[in-house]
Amino acid sequence: MILVNVLGVLLIALIVWWFWLYQPQATDLGASELTIVVENGTYQPARIQVPANQSVVLSFLRKDSSPCSETVLFPALKLSETLPLNKVKNITLPAMQEGEYDFHCQMQMYRGRLLVV
Repeated sequence: MILVNVLGVLLIALIVWWFWLYQPQATDLGASELTIVVENGTYQPARIQVPANQSVVLSFLRKDSSPCSETVLFPALKLSETLPLNKVKNITLPAMQEGEYDFHCQMQMYRGRLLVV
């Protein structure tokens, strides 16, 4: 009985860590080409570091055919874009101040974050 309870608590801790506490390492947009792949319920990479006070272009490649992945929203920027399936879509973002800006699909199942530094 104790073993089952311990395993249950460990499973709950793992779920909390995975869904709410895990923060993947940020990928620097830099000068190189960076394509954000939308696939299997995720944006890859999901954390992207971009420079402050400069407009940036993000390239999205949607490989996931689910309807939720069709739109990407940047709520703080009041921006919404439709992503075509299996085609790269470039989205130009305006210059942003330092901070963190979330982006996600319509139902917020796919989530990403811009780290503006």
